[in-house]
Amino acid sequence: MLKRVFVAPDPGRLRLRSAARAVLGISVAVAVCGLAGLSLAAAITGGLAALLALFTVTDATVRKQAVTTALLPAVGFPVLALAAVLHDHPVGRDVAFLAVMGAGVYARRWGPRGHSLGVFAFMTFFVTQFLHTLPGQLPELYAAVALSLLSSSAVRFGLWCYERRMTPPAVQVPDQGRGLARTTTRQAVQATVGGAVALVIGQALSGERWYWAVGATWWIFVNTASRGETLVRGFRRVLGTLIGIAVGLVVVVPLGGAAVPTAVLVGVCVFGIFYTAAVSYTWMMLSVTLMAGALYGLLGVLDPALLALRAMETGVGALGAVLAVLFVLPITTHATTDAWIQRALRCVHVCTAEAAARLSGTPGADPSPHVAELEALLGRVRLSLAPLVHPLSPLRARKGRARQVLALLDACAREVRGLASIAADPEASHDARLAAACWRVEAAVEALTTPEKAREARTAPVDAQHATVLEPALAHLHSLERALTELATPLRTSPREPLIGA
Repeated sequence: MLKRVFVAPDPGRLRLRSAARAVLGISVAVAVCGLAGLSLAAAITGGLAALLALFTVTDATVRKQAVTTALLPAVGFPVLALAAVLHDHPVGRDVAFLAVMGAGVYARRWGPRGHSLGVFAFMTFFVTQFLHTLPGQLPELYAAVALSLLSSSAVRFGLWCYERRMTPPAVQVPDQGRGLARTTTRQAVQATVGGAVALVIGQALSGERWYWAVGATWWIFVNTASRGETLVRGFRRVLGTLIGIAVGLVVVVPLGGAAVPTAVLVGVCVFGIFYTAAVSYTWMMLSVTLMAGALYGLLGVLDPALLALRAMETGVGALGAVLAVLFVLPITTHATTDAWIQRALRCVHVCTAEAAARLSGTPGADPSPHVAELEALLGRVRLSLAPLVHPLSPLRARKGRARQVLALLDACAREVRGLASIAADPEASHDARLAAACWRVEAAVEALTTPEKAREARTAPVDAQHATVLEPALAHLHSLERALTELATPLRTSPREPLIGA
């Protein structure tokens, strides 16, 4: 796992730049809070607000990111006040916490902005439990959040806005249907039920740190769309927390809350959270656990017993999430994966059509944005298939089929990238065979995405006589056609043997 983090591809060094900018933005935010004379608790609240703004705001354009960041206080401040007012009313506090949790997950149906606002609302309630916030502290905490968001935004949108030179695609979770048929509705119910289980058991373990269990359940549900993804994420969260606690006993506890080395450690942890998030949830959780331990050290309450309690509460949170996804309105991994694969295949067709139009001289035709979207979609396919290709998965036959699907989709992406690079060449010329090859690609995609044409997809012939043509564009198209045809075997098997376990 460690090797995977540091050798994983980082096109454009985006992970490195994001992590470095996060450390800078959060450092500036905390420094501004300190210069304003705010308390340690307020500075921690402001630092968390800056971290969430930098980590969760992922809209497709810089302008939309700025708008979402500006909206964060609109959900954060009311939740902060609600949590502070209910601090001494356990029943009302618990009900409100679960309501915020469910609403936060439900908000994902409105895309990246809904997701960001939902996360910020939940974590605002969470931090009030972490710091035991009372109503009298609200003005100071409001000031800390406002100053931190302004400071981190100045870094993100002013000093170091590398996104202005990029055109990232917006890829959202498929969420068809109405009512309980919608993924976000089902997950909102699941998260609420799982959070309730975690809350009850967590309070039985500790009347003071019970919120750790609820927080663990919440973060296990974030960025998942099926029970398989949730189960794998829960396993990785527990594993990352246990590793983080073991490291914390050696690194954090001996610091004794010393300000300077603890601040340096927090900076390293922030870098680790941002740098590893897209590659390994386990290592991201290691960084989160170390950072939480360091913050408790600053507050003067850290000891080995507290770390052990955190491990138990995390296990309780994972248990709540597992029980919820298994028994409450379960969302099958197969259905989620099928939706992502179909979107990826349709994107392959769009990329091919745009490349063909570009080669034939159509003004404005450009496959590049669609190639970027295809990469993002394939990332979601890999995430959805993660439960099946996990080393601990006992379903060997389905694991092999899932790996075959991933390999063939990667081959499709490779051929599409090659075709797009050729189309970008101004000297490339149109060939009559190009249109015929593109038509066959379109037919192959239609057969794969239309159930009634499954038989055609399984038996569709490949035009082998052109497989070795000298023209690079045709070579890419024929390789793409072959990969699409071969995909019919793992994708169109007996309904009793789905690609992914139900």
